[in-house]
Amino acid sequence: MEEVEEVEEVEEVEEVEKLKSGALVTAARRARRHAHAAYSGFKVGAALETATGIIITGCNVENATYGLTVCAERIAMFKAISEGHRTFRRVAVVADTEAPTPPCGACRQILWEFAGDLEVILANLKRETGRHQLKDLLPLPFDARLL
Repeated sequence: MEEVEEVEEVEEVEEVEKLKSGALVTAARRARRHAHAAYSGFKVGAALETATGIIITGCNVENATYGLTVCAERIAMFKAISEGHRTFRRVAVVADTEAPTPPCGACRQILWEFAGDLEVILANLKRETGRHQLKDLLPLPFDARLL
């Protein structure tokens, strides 16, 4: 009987996690609508989940010089840090592409610096397209251990 209860409990936890990750992807899709992508037309939304379950969103903001453009993932992280959040569970990244659109190198570095090995959920406007651990996307990060 205990074994059946344990299986049911695990299934319940998995269902709650699916709902939470679905909400995170939905938040990233909504954030994407606010992107300022006047030059490339490539809109991206990100949603970062704190350890306490709060969702912080970001979207890419382009600049005519391109070099001053800031990605959705970095905006979400900087916004979270500026609001006092310091621990994170996962991030969702949404773009209107068929193939998964992972964070760029700069975003991977920023995510690692402030969140460590968090889960990265990739999605498009219709479905989830991938899940990765940040350590797999950034196998040799530069961080405080190297200073």
